[in-house]
Amino acid sequence: MEKITDLKTITAEYFEQFLGFLPDLLGAILWLVIGWWLVKIVIGYLKKFFDKKDHDQALTKFLLNLANGALVVLLLISVVGMLGIETTSFIAILGAAGLAIGLALQGSLSNFAGGVLILLLKPFKLGDWIEVNGISGSVKDISMFYTRLNTFGNQLAIIPNGELSNENIVNYSAENTRRDAITIGISYDSNIKVAKDVLLELLKEQENILEDPAPAVVVTELADSSVNLSVRFWAKIEDFWDCHWYTIEEAKTRLEAAGISIPFPQRDVHFFNHSKESAPE
Repeated sequence: MEKITDLKTITAEYFEQFLGFLPDLLGAILWLVIGWWLVKIVIGYLKKFFDKKDHDQALTKFLLNLANGALVVLLLISVVGMLGIETTSFIAILGAAGLAIGLALQGSLSNFAGGVLILLLKPFKLGDWIEVNGISGSVKDISMFYTRLNTFGNQLAIIPNGELSNENIVNYSAENTRRDAITIGISYDSNIKVAKDVLLELLKEQENILEDPAPAVVVTELADSSVNLSVRFWAKIEDFWDCHWYTIEEAKTRLEAAGISIPFPQRDVHFFNHSKESAPE
Protein backbone atom coordinates (compact mmCIF):
# COMPACT_ATOMS: atom_id res chain seq x y z
CA MET A 1 0.00 0.00 0.00
CA GLU A 2 2.86 2.36 0.80
CA LYS A 3 4.37 1.79 -2.67
CA ILE A 4 1.04 2.55 -4.31
CA THR A 5 0.72 5.69 -2.23
CA ASP A 6 4.25 6.79 -3.13
CA LEU A 7 3.57 6.16 -6.83
CA LYS A 8 0.41 8.23 -6.67
CA THR A 9 2.31 11.00 -4.92
CA ILE A 10 5.12 10.97 -7.50
CA THR A 11 2.60 10.89 -10.35
CA ALA A 12 0.71 13.79 -8.89
CA GLU A 13 3.91 15.80 -8.46
CA TYR A 14 4.99 15.17 -12.07
CA PHE A 15 1.51 15.98 -13.33
CA GLU A 16 1.55 19.27 -11.42
CA GLN A 17 4.99 20.05 -12.88
CA PHE A 18 3.70 19.20 -16.36
CA LEU A 19 0.69 21.46 -15.85
CA GLY A 20 3.04 24.22 -14.73
CA PHE A 21 5.28 23.61 -17.79
CA LEU A 22 2.38 23.28 -20.22
CA PRO A 23 1.83 27.04 -20.76
CA ASP A 24 5.52 27.49 -21.59
CA LEU A 25 5.41 24.50 -23.98
CA LEU A 26 2.27 25.76 -25.72
CA GLY A 27 3.71 29.27 -25.89
CA ALA A 28 6.96 27.92 -27.39
CA ILE A 29 5.06 25.86 -30.00
CA LEU A 30 2.86 28.85 -30.85
CA TRP A 31 5.91 31.11 -31.16
CA LEU A 32 7.65 28.50 -33.34
CA VAL A 33 4.69 28.45 -35.75
CA ILE A 34 4.35 32.24 -35.80
CA GLY A 35 8.11 32.74 -36.05
CA TRP A 36 8.39 30.31 -38.96
CA TRP A 37 5.62 32.21 -40.73
CA LEU A 38 7.37 35.54 -40.05
CA VAL A 39 10.67 34.19 -41.39
CA LYS A 40 8.97 33.24 -44.67
CA ILE A 41 7.41 36.72 -44.91
CA VAL A 42 10.76 38.45 -44.28
CA ILE A 43 12.54 36.25 -46.86
CA GLY A 44 9.75 36.98 -49.34
CA TYR A 45 10.16 40.75 -48.89
CA LEU A 46 13.94 40.43 -49.24
CA LYS A 47 13.51 38.45 -52.47
CA LYS A 48 11.22 41.15 -53.90
CA PHE A 49 13.71 43.82 -52.85
CA PHE A 50 16.62 42.09 -54.60
CA ASP A 51 14.50 41.46 -57.71
CA LYS A 52 13.72 45.19 -57.97
CA LYS A 53 17.40 46.11 -57.60
CA ASP A 54 18.36 43.63 -60.34
CA HIS A 55 21.22 42.12 -58.35
CA ASP A 56 23.29 39.18 -59.57
CA GLN A 57 21.24 35.97 -59.28
CA ALA A 58 24.00 34.02 -57.54
CA LEU A 59 24.54 36.80 -54.99
CA THR A 60 20.79 37.10 -54.37
CA LYS A 61 20.48 33.37 -53.79
CA PHE A 62 23.42 33.37 -51.39
CA LEU A 63 22.13 36.35 -49.34
CA LEU A 64 18.63 34.88 -49.11
CA ASN A 65 19.97 31.52 -47.91
CA LEU A 66 22.23 33.28 -45.40
CA ALA A 67 19.38 35.43 -44.07
CA ASN A 68 17.04 32.44 -43.88
CA GLY A 69 19.59 30.36 -41.94
CA ALA A 70 20.35 33.19 -39.50
CA LEU A 71 16.64 33.88 -38.80
CA VAL A 72 15.88 30.18 -38.29
CA VAL A 73 18.77 29.83 -35.80
CA LEU A 74 17.59 32.92 -33.86
CA LEU A 75 14.05 31.53 -33.83
CA LEU A 76 15.18 28.15 -32.46
CA ILE A 77 17.30 29.80 -29.77
CA SER A 78 14.35 31.95 -28.66
CA VAL A 79 12.08 28.87 -28.57
CA VAL A 80 14.61 27.01 -26.44
CA GLY A 81 14.79 30.01 -24.09
CA MET A 82 11.00 29.99 -23.69
CA LEU A 83 11.22 26.36 -22.58
CA GLY A 84 13.45 27.38 -19.67
CA ILE A 85 16.71 26.03 -21.11
CA GLU A 86 19.79 28.20 -20.62
CA THR A 87 20.56 29.66 -24.02
CA THR A 88 24.12 30.60 -23.06
CA SER A 89 25.10 26.96 -22.66
CA PHE A 90 23.18 26.12 -25.82
CA ILE A 91 25.09 28.78 -27.76
CA ALA A 92 28.36 27.50 -26.31
CA ILE A 93 27.52 23.98 -27.50
CA LEU A 94 26.73 25.32 -30.95
CA GLY A 95 30.03 27.21 -31.00
CA ALA A 96 32.02 24.13 -29.99
CA ALA A 97 30.23 22.03 -32.59
CA GLY A 98 30.88 24.70 -35.22
CA LEU A 99 34.59 24.75 -34.35
CA ALA A 100 34.85 20.95 -34.60
CA ILE A 101 33.01 20.93 -37.93
CA GLY A 102 35.19 23.79 -39.17
CA LEU A 103 38.41 21.90 -38.38
CA ALA A 104 37.07 18.82 -40.14
CA LEU A 105 35.97 20.76 -43.20
CA GLN A 106 38.81 23.20 -43.74
CA GLY A 107 38.85 22.66 -47.50
CA SER A 108 35.10 23.12 -47.79
CA LEU A 109 35.22 26.26 -45.64
CA SER A 110 37.98 27.62 -47.87
CA ASN A 111 35.73 27.04 -50.87
CA PHE A 112 32.84 28.67 -49.01
CA ALA A 113 34.94 31.73 -48.15
CA GLY A 114 36.08 31.88 -51.79
CA GLY A 115 32.45 31.74 -52.93
CA VAL A 116 31.56 34.63 -50.62
CA LEU A 117 34.44 36.72 -51.98
CA ILE A 118 33.47 35.96 -55.58
CA LEU A 119 29.84 36.90 -54.99
CA LEU A 120 30.73 40.11 -53.15
CA LEU A 121 33.66 41.34 -55.26
CA LYS A 122 32.16 40.10 -58.56
CA PRO A 123 35.30 39.45 -60.65
CA PHE A 124 32.88 37.79 -63.10
CA LYS A 125 29.18 37.05 -63.44
CA LEU A 126 26.96 34.45 -65.06
CA GLY A 127 27.53 34.27 -68.81
CA ASP A 128 31.03 35.81 -68.74
CA TRP A 129 33.82 34.06 -70.63
CA ILE A 130 36.78 33.65 -68.27
CA GLU A 131 40.11 31.86 -68.13
CA VAL A 132 41.67 30.52 -64.95
CA ASN A 133 44.47 28.00 -64.45
CA GLY A 134 44.53 27.16 -68.16
CA ILE A 135 40.77 26.46 -68.23
CA SER A 136 38.51 28.80 -70.18
CA GLY A 137 34.75 28.79 -70.58
CA SER A 138 31.45 30.56 -70.04
CA VAL A 139 30.32 30.87 -66.41
CA LYS A 140 27.29 28.61 -66.03
CA ASP A 141 26.76 28.67 -62.27
CA ILE A 142 28.32 30.20 -59.14
CA SER A 143 27.47 28.21 -56.01
CA MET A 144 28.82 28.51 -52.49
CA PHE A 145 31.56 25.93 -53.01
CA TYR A 146 32.11 25.54 -56.76
CA THR A 147 31.96 27.55 -59.99
CA ARG A 148 30.90 25.71 -63.14
CA LEU A 149 32.15 26.65 -66.60
CA ASN A 150 31.00 25.53 -70.04
CA THR A 151 34.17 25.14 -72.09
CA PHE A 152 34.55 25.77 -75.83
CA GLY A 153 33.96 22.06 -76.50
CA ASN A 154 30.80 22.13 -74.31
CA GLN A 155 32.44 20.23 -71.46
CA LEU A 156 31.54 21.08 -67.88
CA ALA A 157 34.49 22.33 -65.82
CA ILE A 158 33.94 22.44 -62.04
CA ILE A 159 36.43 24.67 -60.19
CA PRO A 160 36.57 24.96 -56.36
CA ASN A 161 35.93 28.53 -55.26
CA GLY A 162 38.84 28.45 -52.81
CA GLU A 163 41.24 27.83 -55.69
CA LEU A 164 39.42 30.23 -57.99
CA SER A 165 39.57 33.15 -55.54
CA ASN A 166 43.35 32.78 -55.19
CA GLU A 167 44.24 32.46 -58.88
CA ASN A 168 44.72 34.99 -61.65
CA ILE A 169 41.45 35.36 -63.58
CA VAL A 170 41.15 36.72 -67.10
CA ASN A 171 37.62 37.96 -67.81
CA TYR A 172 37.18 38.35 -71.57
CA SER A 173 33.61 39.66 -71.20
CA ALA A 174 34.27 42.41 -68.66
CA GLU A 175 34.68 45.11 -71.32
CA ASN A 176 32.46 45.85 -74.31
CA THR A 177 35.36 45.92 -76.78
CA ARG A 178 38.49 43.87 -77.30
CA ARG A 179 41.76 44.39 -79.21
CA ASP A 180 43.31 41.78 -81.49
CA ALA A 181 46.95 41.50 -82.59
CA ILE A 182 47.52 39.00 -85.41
CA THR A 183 51.15 38.28 -86.34
CA ILE A 184 51.79 37.77 -90.07
CA GLY A 185 55.27 37.14 -91.46
CA ILE A 186 56.42 38.25 -94.92
CA SER A 187 59.66 37.41 -96.67
CA TYR A 188 62.68 39.71 -96.58
CA ASP A 189 62.39 40.17 -100.36
CA SER A 190 58.83 41.55 -100.08
CA ASN A 191 57.92 45.23 -99.96
CA ILE A 192 56.91 46.12 -96.41
CA LYS A 193 54.96 49.24 -97.43
CA VAL A 194 52.86 47.33 -99.97
CA ALA A 195 52.12 44.61 -97.41
CA LYS A 196 51.06 47.20 -94.81
CA ASP A 197 48.81 48.98 -97.30
CA VAL A 198 47.11 45.70 -98.28
CA LEU A 199 46.48 44.74 -94.65
CA LEU A 200 45.25 48.20 -93.64
CA GLU A 201 42.82 48.22 -96.55
CA LEU A 202 41.54 44.82 -95.41
CA LEU A 203 40.90 46.17 -91.91
CA LYS A 204 39.17 49.35 -93.09
CA GLU A 205 36.78 47.38 -95.32
CA GLN A 206 35.28 45.50 -92.38
CA GLU A 207 32.26 47.24 -90.85
CA ASN A 208 32.61 45.45 -87.51
CA ILE A 209 36.15 46.74 -86.92
CA LEU A 210 36.01 49.97 -84.94
CA GLU A 211 37.39 53.18 -86.44
CA ASP A 212 38.28 54.56 -83.01
CA PRO A 213 40.80 53.42 -81.88
CA ALA A 214 42.01 53.20 -85.45
CA PRO A 215 43.39 49.88 -86.79
CA ALA A 216 47.12 49.67 -87.39
CA VAL A 217 49.78 47.47 -88.97
CA VAL A 218 53.28 47.70 -87.49
CA VAL A 219 56.59 45.84 -87.87
CA THR A 220 57.29 44.02 -84.61
CA GLU A 221 60.24 41.75 -85.37
CA LEU A 222 62.98 40.94 -87.87
CA ALA A 223 62.87 37.21 -87.32
CA ASP A 224 65.12 34.46 -88.69
CA SER A 225 62.98 33.69 -91.74
CA SER A 226 60.51 36.57 -91.93
CA VAL A 227 59.66 40.18 -91.23
CA ASN A 228 56.80 39.96 -88.73
CA LEU A 229 53.91 42.39 -89.01
CA SER A 230 51.34 42.85 -86.23
CA VAL A 231 47.80 43.46 -87.50
CA ARG A 232 45.97 45.30 -84.70
CA PHE A 233 42.33 46.32 -84.45
CA TRP A 234 39.48 46.80 -81.98
CA ALA A 235 36.05 45.18 -82.21
CA LYS A 236 33.01 44.62 -80.03
CA ILE A 237 32.98 41.42 -78.01
CA GLU A 238 30.22 39.86 -80.09
CA ASP A 239 32.06 40.63 -83.38
CA PHE A 240 35.61 39.89 -82.26
CA TRP A 241 36.07 36.28 -83.40
CA ASP A 242 34.35 36.77 -86.76
CA CYS A 243 36.74 39.65 -87.50
CA HIS A 244 39.72 37.61 -86.26
CA TRP A 245 39.08 34.58 -88.48
CA TYR A 246 38.11 36.61 -91.54
CA THR A 247 41.22 38.79 -91.26
CA ILE A 248 43.58 35.79 -91.09
CA GLU A 249 42.05 34.10 -94.11
CA GLU A 250 41.78 37.23 -96.26
CA ALA A 251 45.27 38.43 -95.30
CA LYS A 252 46.90 35.37 -96.88
CA THR A 253 44.78 35.60 -100.02
CA ARG A 254 45.35 39.32 -100.58
CA LEU A 255 49.05 39.30 -99.78
CA GLU A 256 49.64 36.52 -102.28
CA ALA A 257 47.57 38.40 -104.88
CA ALA A 258 49.78 41.46 -104.29
CA GLY A 259 52.93 39.40 -104.84
CA ILE A 260 53.86 39.31 -101.15
CA SER A 261 55.16 35.90 -100.10
CA ILE A 262 54.54 34.45 -96.66
CA PRO A 263 57.65 32.39 -95.83
CA PHE A 264 57.92 29.22 -93.84
CA PRO A 265 61.00 28.12 -91.89
CA GLN A 266 63.63 26.62 -94.18
CA ARG A 267 67.36 25.94 -94.17
CA ASP A 268 69.96 25.93 -96.92
CA VAL A 269 72.19 22.86 -96.69
CA HIS A 270 75.55 22.99 -98.52
CA PHE A 271 77.55 19.84 -99.32
CA PHE A 272 81.31 20.02 -99.80
CA ASN A 273 83.32 17.30 -101.48
CA HIS A 274 86.66 16.91 -99.70
CA SER A 275 87.54 13.62 -101.37
CA LYS A 276 90.13 15.23 -103.72
CA GLU A 277 91.88 17.02 -100.91
CA SER A 278 92.07 13.94 -98.71
CA ALA A 279 93.07 11.50 -101.49
CA PRO A 280 96.81 10.47 -101.49
CA GLU A 281 98.96 11.59 -104.42
